[in-house]
Amino acid sequence: MNAAPLIAALLFAPAAFAQTAADPAAPQTGEALYKANCAICHKTDGTGTTDVFPGLAGNENLADAELIVTNIHQGVAIMPPFPTLTDADIAAIATYVRASFGNAHPAVTEAEVAATRATLDPPAPVQTIWDGVFTQAQADRGKAVVGSPCGLCHGKSLNGVPDDQDMQPAPPLARAKFLRNWDGRSLGVLYSYTRWTMPKSNPGFLPEEDYAAIIAHMLATSGAPAGQTDLPADPIALGSVQITPAP
Repeated sequence: MNAAPLIAALLFAPAAFAQTAADPAAPQTGEALYKANCAICHKTDGTGTTDVFPGLAGNENLADAELIVTNIHQGVAIMPPFPTLTDADIAAIATYVRASFGNAHPAVTEAEVAATRATLDPPAPVQTIWDGVFTQAQADRGKAVVGSPCGLCHGKSLNGVPDDQDMQPAPPLARAKFLRNWDGRSLGVLYSYTRWTMPKSNPGFLPEEDYAAIIAHMLATSGAPAGQTDLPADPIALGSVQITPAP
């Protein structure tokens, strides 16, 4: 796959796989929002991690505030949309990255974000993982393929591997702790992060449908109910499905 179009388009990337969601009561500054939503791929210093998730330091695309807002609002390529971010949130993130990492672009106002979003299609209705967003057959397929690529680091039961074990430590992929770690984030973020960075020894080697099936298995193992439609292997569509603790 040619990564160049992605490098030109992607300005923000998934949150940390095992990072706890920011406290909703805490002040939502641009730096805090960046760390919660972007730093796992672009790093806290904006240097980036791979060709797919580029550095933001000196990134010429940051000069275009409308592009930043558009990409966050509706997603692009492998980057999912972030439908729960408010105009103020997006303005804060855009302002932070445009003035950080050696960049020197002016601030983006909430009014500018609102004006850009008014020209775009409204986001898809937000669902949660408890709305029957995968099928049992898809979860069964995921269970059949999860062992080798995921179980080696995350455990055969998806409970994770603690630091004191001989294996490389890795976070849980299911159940209460997984749901707490990912609370408030979307399946789009989870899919893109998993699809493009996992397994660490050979990221992206599985068919994209297998990554979606593995996520369905993770959700089923976490107690989420099955429905009538498979999860799509599409980060943009999955961006409207939020991960939350059990209701």
